[in-house]
Amino acid sequence: MSTEPSVLERKRAPESAMVRTGMLALVLYSLGHFFIDLYSSAVGAFQPLLVDKLHFTLTQAGILGGVMVFSGSFLQPAYGYLSDRFHSRLFSVLAPAVAGVFIALLGLAWNFWTAAALVLAGGAGIASFHPQASARATLGLHTNRGRWMAVFISSGSLGLAAGPTYFASIIQWLGMERSYVAAIPGVIVSVMLLLCLRQPAHLEGARHRKFELAPLRAVWKPLTILHVLVVLRSAVQIVFSQFLPLYLYRERGFTLIQATAALSMYQVAGALGGFAGGHMQDRFGGRRVILFSMIASVPLLALFFFGHGIASLAGLAIGGLILLFTVPVNVVMAQDLAPSQAGTVSALMMGFAWGVAGLIFIPIIGWASDRLSMQTTMSSLIIFPLIGFFFTLALPKERKNR
Repeated sequence: MSTEPSVLERKRAPESAMVRTGMLALVLYSLGHFFIDLYSSAVGAFQPLLVDKLHFTLTQAGILGGVMVFSGSFLQPAYGYLSDRFHSRLFSVLAPAVAGVFIALLGLAWNFWTAAALVLAGGAGIASFHPQASARATLGLHTNRGRWMAVFISSGSLGLAAGPTYFASIIQWLGMERSYVAAIPGVIVSVMLLLCLRQPAHLEGARHRKFELAPLRAVWKPLTILHVLVVLRSAVQIVFSQFLPLYLYRERGFTLIQATAALSMYQVAGALGGFAGGHMQDRFGGRRVILFSMIASVPLLALFFFGHGIASLAGLAIGGLILLFTVPVNVVMAQDLAPSQAGTVSALMMGFAWGVAGLIFIPIIGWASDRLSMQTTMSSLIIFPLIGFFFTLALPKERKNR
């Protein structure tokens, strides 16, 4: 009886090795995503402390948040373009350390301009990570990409939820002057990425490939629709992140602890929603998931704004969970449309859309709330998923290829 491996076994060996490599990349990039988004949420935790320590005006505190949105989100397509052209893994590998070091040094800022410079530099690490990491996290996993992308996306959502508590604990424990200790996990993750992840085989020697506009031009219509959908969803998401505690405290009679807990509940529910959305995409297709998410979240968010007690909070949690089904779905659909420009389209679907939504809708909601009421302006966000439902109808139906 022959002991030599069969042809089938020899074929399976490199495939299983590829899957193991792909899973390692997914785990490490997901870990990186957790800490990148943890650092991106730090400005909110530092703002009240910087106001007290450096006597910032509220306008300066708001500008600091705007600098983070601009540097960490709005500029992501630029890093996506550079990643697609030069293919250096350093765009994502060094990012957790860069973000961690500069953001964690905020406690040592001595005036507004040094604080803004630190946020600008830390935001560069955040913006650099997202396009390349989202393109490479599932590169070696050719089946159930929606599910694996959901793991990557949800890890970032959990980091976003954990960030304020993490930084508040560090500062309470060690004081503002030792806030730099918060950078340690980011540096460790960068070392792990540097040592454990190699350049993908098909990109070896492709350091300076010309950026291709043609693949994007060929799919401009569905890509534009997907981008609009992400902006509509991100408008709800970022306004909730910015104003929900204040709304619950001022308009609904919550204590500050209760209001903050409600925000954490919403963010954790959103992370679970992103994870579930990836599984649903693999089973039902992305277009169907987006349609369901947009229409089903509307009555639940309405229940939150106009209901009372436990029912209202249930509407917030379940509505947020369903609305965020679409987070990994939009990214995977965009990458499938233009796989050769995965970094660029990932940036368009993630940070850039988030940045557009933040730069437009945070000032609008704040301005309108001063003139009307937070109940009126916040509840008006319910219409955004409804608009998204009708935009989704214009997306082409997907072929069954999963």
